[in-house]
Amino acid sequence: MTVLARELKVADETWIAAALLHREHPEREDFAEHEIVERARNENILGILRPGVSVHANTHCVANRPPSPAGLRMLYETRRGMRRLYREADHSHPDRHGKILPKRDDIPAQYRYLLDWYEAEYAQAGKEGWLSGIFEMVGAGKEVFAGEDPDEYVRRLREGWA
Repeated sequence: MTVLARELKVADETWIAAALLHREHPEREDFAEHEIVERARNENILGILRPGVSVHANTHCVANRPPSPAGLRMLYETRRGMRRLYREADHSHPDRHGKILPKRDDIPAQYRYLLDWYEAEYAQAGKEGWLSGIFEMVGAGKEVFAGEDPDEYVRRLREGWA
C-alpha cells in the first residue's frame, strides 16, 4: 500500500468525488449517492475503490443526518438519496461538529484546486440567502412610529394592562 493509500481518508476521497461531480455538472444541484461512488471508482485515486466510500456518501459525511458514528459535515442530503457538498449556511444535525473540507495537505496535489474552487465559488453561492430575511426587515414598521416617540408608543399600547 502506498503512503497515499495509508493516509488518504475515505471521507476526503468521497468529498473529492462529489466536488468533481459539481465541477463537471455545474447545472446540477445534487447527485445520487451511487453517482458519487461511481465517480470515486472512475477517478481511481488509489487504484481501488474502497468499500467505505459508499457508507461515507450515505451516512458518515452527511451533515443533516444523525452521526453514525462520524460527525463530519462534508455532504448535505437535499432529498432522499441525493447529496451535494455542504455549505456552512446549511442546517446540520446538532451532534455533528466535524470537518467540512479535507485539509489541503491531506489530499493529493492534483485535487487541491477543488478546495480553492469550493472556497471562492461554491461556498459563496450558499451565502446569498443567509440572513436575507432579517436584513429585509430593516425599517419594517417605521410608519407605525412616524412622528411618535417609540417609548411613548409602547406606554400607550400598555395602557389598561393589568
